[in-house]
Amino acid sequence: MSTIDFYYDAASPYTYLAATQIDDIASRHGRSVVYKPMLLGKVFEATGNRMPAAVPAKGKYMMGDLQRWAAYYGVPFAFPKVFPVNSKLAQRIGCVLPGEQVGQWAREIMHSYWVEGHDIGTAEGIRTATERMGLDGDALIAEAEAEPAKTRLRALTEEAVERGVFGAPTFFVDDAMFWGCDRLGLLEHHLGHARAA
Repeated sequence: MSTIDFYYDAASPYTYLAATQIDDIASRHGRSVVYKPMLLGKVFEATGNRMPAAVPAKGKYMMGDLQRWAAYYGVPFAFPKVFPVNSKLAQRIGCVLPGEQVGQWAREIMHSYWVEGHDIGTAEGIRTATERMGLDGDALIAEAEAEPAKTRLRALTEEAVERGVFGAPTFFVDDAMFWGCDRLGLLEHHLGHARAA
């Protein structure tokens, strides 16, 4: 089965919104999703980009836009008190879990932050998500704080930049790149044409 690469950072609200949709889209077209954690802040640094909230007019617009997208997708959304959040630990856990659990982790940690408002930059916030998955939070945190996890996250972030990623969420369908939760319709259109070809 062909895959869709999904470069994500749990700290991104639009990434949360996209994550509520992408697996169903992939399934409809006979694809699976490979969740690839990265550090969005480092991507911004490497590409000269910046988060929308750092631009006052964009930040103001974003508040309403996120609510509209959540309503459009029919998913819960509540802007957390802690924003921006340090997502390094959450992202590193995505680097140490077995491949089949990374997507579940990404969805769980984003739900924890963007729906329930837990501070996922803390060990306590991380444990809330690991407990729901039946995982040993303390063991995962210890593994995520070790050098192999840090190295893996750096490598995935560099890989993202090398492939042309400048923001999140970013998807690759074969060599075609799609950025933003508002491009999911185009991504699905592309998948439909790829299947028919």
